[in-house]
Amino acid sequence: MQNATTSSYGHWLEQQEYSPATIRKYTRAVEHFFRDTRSAPLPAKETVAAWRDDLVRRGYAVTAVNALLAAVNRYQDFCGNPAGKARPLKCQRRVFCDADRELSRAEYFRLLQAARNSGQQRILLILQTLCATGIRVSELRAITRDAVRRRKATIRCKGKCREILLPAELCRRLETWCRRHRIHSGAVFVTRTGTPVDRSNIWKEMKALCDQAGVARKKVFPHNLRHLFARTFYKMERDLAKLADVLGHSSIETTRIYIMESGAEHERLLNRMHLLL
Repeated sequence: MQNATTSSYGHWLEQQEYSPATIRKYTRAVEHFFRDTRSAPLPAKETVAAWRDDLVRRGYAVTAVNALLAAVNRYQDFCGNPAGKARPLKCQRRVFCDADRELSRAEYFRLLQAARNSGQQRILLILQTLCATGIRVSELRAITRDAVRRRKATIRCKGKCREILLPAELCRRLETWCRRHRIHSGAVFVTRTGTPVDRSNIWKEMKALCDQAGVARKKVFPHNLRHLFARTFYKMERDLAKLADVLGHSSIETTRIYIMESGAEHERLLNRMHLLL
């Protein structure tokens, strides 16, 4: 696939108001497809389906295959070739998540303590802001000086707009941060050059805390804080529709993924049922 076509596809996705991270993921997936298949610019459905099945034979997980396929199917929309789409693999919804990938509340607080002990105030506040609001890391730039004053942030993501409330104690801490760093307008969390911190900055700083906090590195990434928020919120409210609105999900089915209990919790539930003689 030529770079010009990739660029055009990325520009089209941008016009469709996809996030920068999704655009990168989709364009890379389509490049992957064309490298593997050497297909014509308008791929036939049979070619796409054969590639999907080949990924399975090569050991790709069902979720990974469907994610790659979604990008290629969207490319077919971009080309005006919807007949070239292939069906995603069917996958029964899981009722529990992998415990070794789930960040617990205790582990989250150990990360905070590690940041505090090492004097890393910015990442300490970022972790708390993400986890206390449930926002995506890409939405962190919506936490502005004005939002802190109003105790309410306007989030624009994926062509949708929602308002979230900021906890009073979080606002107090952010106010202190802004005064100390003379932030009078714009994003609260910025780099030395004044640009909003991005995903890579946050990812590196989070990973650097793992050893000191005694938390497995594979559990520590920004989106896991959003999952922790969702599980905590649902345990208190038991209102899936309200949680979907807070998280900015269009489908409750997406929200269900966020509140899955761990395999360990599911096993404890089964043991408490006492259905064996």
